Amino acid sequence: MELRQLHYFKKVAELEHMSDAAAELHVAQSAVSRQIANLEEELGVQLFIRGRRQIRLTPVGKVFLERIKIALLEVEKAEQEVYEFLNPETGTIRLGFPTSLAAKTLPTVIAAFRREHPQIGFQLEQGTVNELTESVRQGLIDLAFVSPVPENPSDIEGHIFFTENIRALLPKNHIMAHEPYIRLSQLRQDAFVVFRQGYILRDLVTRACEQVGFNPRIAFEGEDVDTIKGLVSAGLGVSLLPEITLSDISRRDTIALDIIEPDVTRTVGLILPRNRELAPSEKIFFGFLQDYYKKLDQFGW
Repeated sequence: MELRQLHYFKKVAELEHMSDAAAELHVAQSAVSRQIANLEEELGVQLFIRGRRQIRLTPVGKVFLERIKIALLEVEKAEQEVYEFLNPETGTIRLGFPTSLAAKTLPTVIAAFRREHPQIGFQLEQGTVNELTESVRQGLIDLAFVSPVPENPSDIEGHIFFTENIRALLPKNHIMAHEPYIRLSQLRQDAFVVFRQGYILRDLVTRACEQVGFNPRIAFEGEDVDTIKGLVSAGLGVSLLPEITLSDISRRDTIALDIIEPDVTRTVGLILPRNRELAPSEKIFFGFLQDYYKKLDQFGW
């Protein structure tokens, strides 16, 4: 079984067309057909059902494809790690992040890092904390910013960089808008704008409200911070959001208030896998983050 055969098989399986796969691979169609046939002969099974215009995977072909995807990903990662050990300042880091860190934290940190390490690149992937955690587990991404940072999972290593407050975001015409602070129980009659199911920030809002004796009445659900802030600005409800996402509210028809009861906070940090050593470029980035947030803490950020 040759690596070339596996690449050909994967491309044909993805496109379900032999000539299209050959075109993308920049080889003759006959070469692709021959390698696929050799692979099937070696395995002793038929991987494709061949039609007049299209081919599709057999059931065993589908199983084989899933395993091959993982194997080829590991090969690519191995090649990358060898290259990075030789050239640690020219690697590429596959970095995940949640939507609540997209606007401020991520761009600021990467910009500061690239000033010191301009040759290290990034492939960015956005998702929920659960999605990002699973991607790190499977090796689909290298590292991920998350909030909150998970506590002691067996296969993931979490590092907290800072803890921030969650604040109440209200329309400017809200009855509590001119108060210096708020108790969450004072919003029990309000409609809430929250993240959709699967987002940790939604669970945080629900738990905080339950802690003071009520279930939030959810009027709207969103998938990004700007949408939620826009709905609150339109007077369609109230929300609870991390303070780092609220730096631009002076330009909106909203006001953010500190919550004095209960104490609502979240941790922000990085997760990385326990089952492999970080590549050189990842070590450089991780070390930079530790120093970066330590300095911010020293200056009382």
